[in-house]
Amino acid sequence: MSAESMILAGDHLLTMDARNRVLAGGAVLIEHGRIAGVGRLADLAQTHPSVPVKKIVNSVLMPGLVNAHAHSGFLRGTAEHLPVWDWLTLHINPMHRMLQAHEAEAASWLCYAESVLGGTTTVVDMWRFMDGSARAAEAIGNRLVAVPYVGAHPDYGYFDTLDMNEAMIETWHGKAGGRVNVWVGLEHLFYADEAGQRRAVDMAKKHRTGFHTHCSEAEIELAEFDRRYGKRPMFVLDDLGFFETPRAMIAHGVWLDSAEIELIARRRVSVAHNPVSNMKLASGIARIGEMLAAGVPVGIGTDGEKENNNFDMFEEMKVASLLGKLKDLDAAAMDSWQVLRMATITGARAIGLDHEIGSIEPGKRADIIAVRTDTPRMTPVFGEGPYFNLQHNLVHAVRGGDVAMTMIDGRIVVDDGVLKTADVNEIIAEIHMVAPGLFARRAAWLAEHQSGTRQWTQEAEGSDR
Repeated sequence: MSAESMILAGDHLLTMDARNRVLAGGAVLIEHGRIAGVGRLADLAQTHPSVPVKKIVNSVLMPGLVNAHAHSGFLRGTAEHLPVWDWLTLHINPMHRMLQAHEAEAASWLCYAESVLGGTTTVVDMWRFMDGSARAAEAIGNRLVAVPYVGAHPDYGYFDTLDMNEAMIETWHGKAGGRVNVWVGLEHLFYADEAGQRRAVDMAKKHRTGFHTHCSEAEIELAEFDRRYGKRPMFVLDDLGFFETPRAMIAHGVWLDSAEIELIARRRVSVAHNPVSNMKLASGIARIGEMLAAGVPVGIGTDGEKENNNFDMFEEMKVASLLGKLKDLDAAAMDSWQVLRMATITGARAIGLDHEIGSIEPGKRADIIAVRTDTPRMTPVFGEGPYFNLQHNLVHAVRGGDVAMTMIDGRIVVDDGVLKTADVNEIIAEIHMVAPGLFARRAAWLAEHQSGTRQWTQEAEGSDR
């Protein structure tokens, strides 16, 4: 559903502007996919009497959520109870060796459908064969930052290549009405040799696009960075020029120390915090409070379906808040407003789109969701007065299934909890059709290579594993 002009109204409106302004009886005037006005329904309807009104009763309107780091896929529930190294070598990298383009595209359809149904309007997706991902985003309607899973090293030749990444930029960057953007990606710095590292930096500069990679996720990385470079990871990335790209964002950053946090704050590097994944893989607890205090833009990400096991950004917000409290043994740490901002406007800033999305303000794109307030989880709800609790309920009580409506660029892609741009049953059926083949090919490969794939094999003989 879309219209050139409409007024979208709910019982409450969270703008997530600089003041975290909340309007009881709030509404949004939308024209040609952008927000043209914000105010109370009565006022907007009076000044624009010919504009149709869509009132979503028992709802709170808020900006669409920004998933700052994800991986499409369909391995959920099949790689469990493993530390990150065994998980990578026995499950994830063997999957990448066997993955085919049609399977990768089916995974993106699944994950983007789940995302918009749960109120996530923007996904930073590091995945494979991403022409298919872009096609899925174009059809489903979500905003996509596509980051190809690149390996630029002989031992990681089964990932996407920098040539594929550049072709993706040239084909899709800025397409789908501006909803699809493409960054340069590396799975990890160690998945690229020196030539690959230089080319990745040069590509991001040449095309004036962002750069994204995993780093400092597992403690084991610190010793390897020290062995290879004699420095901690963020200083190595800075020396190699990655922070000279138009925008650099690090996924995880669990093991950053204070000096590294000061460096990335100064270099305007952003971080994607993945609390559920970091807990599930026993990676550690990132120093998010310190990063935010230093001015680092920290967004929240779900990571992939295999290490989460869902794309529910409301659940991710709750865990981010609780994990921050646990880390500092401070019940006031990572308060609800701060976490909401990380999932909206701060997440948008982390990916360089805060001028377009992340808050409900005139001039921005109309990426807006409606969350039901007539559920047991949201009861009682107080949208004003001394017991105001909207921000706490949204972070600590709501789940993605409570989203009634998702709008992106002024187009309603989910209405009354139903995906309008694709058939969810067909998407699920396609996964059930293609998944057995991928699992079978991976099992056959592992039967011949029982120790799995190698990691960081610069000194290993051969590269056939």
